[in-house]
Amino acid sequence: MTEVAVVTDTIAMLPQQLVDDLEIGIVPIILNIEGRSYRDGIDLDTSEFYRLLRAGTDPPTTAAPSVGEFVTIFEEALRRAEAVVAIHVSSQLTSVHHIASMAAQTLPANSIQVVDSRSATMAQGFVTLVAARAARDGADLDSVVAAAEGVRARVRFFAFLETLEYLRRGGRVGNLAAFMGNAIQLKPVVHVVDGQIRPMARPRTRRRAIQVMLDTMSSEVGDRPVHAAVLHADSLDDAEDLRRQLDSAFDCLELYVTELTPVMGTHTGPGLLGLAYYTD
Repeated sequence: MTEVAVVTDTIAMLPQQLVDDLEIGIVPIILNIEGRSYRDGIDLDTSEFYRLLRAGTDPPTTAAPSVGEFVTIFEEALRRAEAVVAIHVSSQLTSVHHIASMAAQTLPANSIQVVDSRSATMAQGFVTLVAARAARDGADLDSVVAAAEGVRARVRFFAFLETLEYLRRGGRVGNLAAFMGNAIQLKPVVHVVDGQIRPMARPRTRRRAIQVMLDTMSSEVGDRPVHAAVLHADSLDDAEDLRRQLDSAFDCLELYVTELTPVMGTHTGPGLLGLAYYTD
């Protein structure tokens, strides 16, 4: 039995090979579409999801897993470890962190430590990876939590949206609406600040949006080695091209391409491209 196991949720978008290698527990978020409920990343593949998204008249909805679903995953992790560190999507964006904390309270005292990633997508994924690697190397509970919190303060995530339509459908345009004004033909770049999605720039083309992200990353990373990931929503060719640009321009210690699961795609729609990264 290991000392610490690590758990996250499907919003972290972790590559399956890393999940398997590091034995990371994954809690699926719930997606409701066309009258049916699906477990994110399990019951519905992304190509079928985007077909349903484009064809549907009623916007999909998402929901946090129940307390019982969290308890099941936590108990499974506790069968192979003495304690669990659960790292979840920003508490400013969903109720997932709150429900995970409620589930933790039903289990033996001090056996579950729930950490707010204050982010989402592979930014959350990188926080999880750092914690899981520390756990694999034998770190105790406090040290695993400290490792997660250390990288949490450094990880960056931003992305551009092909359209605001899907945010509008879900009622999540919020402060982006004021930022965009009445402009339609823009590709807004957003980032996560203090756990919340904030507007960052409003270029007019995909090419310019990609350049904004690359320029921002370059100014922040410089010539330091970097851990990075390219994110996409039904836009693999563009993601692979962006991956090649990162590989050429930066000293990447690890570099992944990951696709938004249906729950995230519900709010962004197809066409999104993004970057997540941190330096040691």
